[in-house]
Amino acid sequence: MATETNTYDAIVIGSGISGGWAAKELTEKGLKTIMLERGRDIVHIKDYVSANKAPWEFPHRGSRTQQLIKDHPVLKRDYPLNEANPFRGYHMGGRSLMWGRQSYRWADMDFEANAKDGIAVDWPIRYKDLEYWYGYAERFAGISGNKDGLSILPDGDFMPPMEMTCVEKDVSARFNEHYKGLRHMVMGRTANITVPHIGRTNCQYRNKCALGCPFGAYFSTQSATLPAAVATGNLTVRPFSIVTKILYDKDTKKAKGVEVLDAETNKTYEFYAKVIFLNASTLNSAWVLMNSATDIWPDGLGSSSGELGRNLMDHHLGVGASGHMEGYDDKYYFGRRANGIYIPRYRNLNGEKRDYIRGFGYQGRASREGWSRAIPEYSIGGAFKDALSEPGDWTMSIGGFGETLPYHQKRTFLDKDPYWLSMLLSEIMS
Repeated sequence: MATETNTYDAIVIGSGISGGWAAKELTEKGLKTIMLERGRDIVHIKDYVSANKAPWEFPHRGSRTQQLIKDHPVLKRDYPLNEANPFRGYHMGGRSLMWGRQSYRWADMDFEANAKDGIAVDWPIRYKDLEYWYGYAERFAGISGNKDGLSILPDGDFMPPMEMTCVEKDVSARFNEHYKGLRHMVMGRTANITVPHIGRTNCQYRNKCALGCPFGAYFSTQSATLPAAVATGNLTVRPFSIVTKILYDKDTKKAKGVEVLDAETNKTYEFYAKVIFLNASTLNSAWVLMNSATDIWPDGLGSSSGELGRNLMDHHLGVGASGHMEGYDDKYYFGRRANGIYIPRYRNLNGEKRDYIRGFGYQGRASREGWSRAIPEYSIGGAFKDALSEPGDWTMSIGGFGETLPYHQKRTFLDKDPYWLSMLLSEIMS
């Protein structure tokens, strides 16, 4: 039953990047809002327990162990999985605490691609419709980058860019000379601030972003949108709240609230609102909608199109190249830059036609090798230790990123076997 204690103007499901933004915007417009997070609370600064530890303060020097790999077979492909990083995704702030922070605008051709290629459905908007809102988000979040004047990579409202290393500058110049403007290598555009911004301290070049930043130097729910929402006095935050379904009112033909399983008490609650934002990540948002099935939508709330849970997309990664660079042994760089270079898409552009559609970009960096470059068995003694105290060779590596296209047959669905459902709930609540 709806009462004053469980009724709000708006409900936000999830506290990650989009959930935090929704909470900020709704509360700043005067709406009393409750944000429901299925995992534990993480308080900015206080709960970044590994952010200021040195490698030798961890039993295995902060690296990933065989037990971690066994316990997290999917996460093992990603860099954040290590002994120093306790974040796994089900917590306040969600992936906003772990994301790679690379922030690029789509170009006109990206919004037009589905229609031109006959893939999925045409986007109902174009770049001009989002241009203002790109700037709105960039100005608040704080995106550092250079204005490069490329049609494939629209410029934004940027803070000063981080600086390329000497080797990156050399390679970028060679790009321009060799490809005559058909390919470019630019500084990455990242949600790491380079100047103080709305109570946040600029990046300290520690490159420990995946551990949570006590300086608030990168955009996250905790550092940016949550403080803004809390400051309005209109926000209620409820962690350990697993939204199991959205409640549908057949009379009004509208959603009226949500059902919540409390992960600490195992009790069920209901919350009501006229506005509901579902920001529970790609798969979990689909899960909530599917689990909200009614006799009107037996396959899930809003499933009449037959597309709920389909057209699953990701991006490919792991393919690239690396090499050594000579001639800069007397050069080094400042700190541990939490950013790299970017090579925007150049395939299937400017009249070029490949035997596939779309394209890909590269991210990478040039740096000097550290002590881990040497295998101990190669040498011993004082000379060996002295050599490792000096920086190693300059190396540069790039890795490719490209979109996976949406297809109807790419799908996820609920297994309604009670055993698997109980296993899922057990994992969520652990």
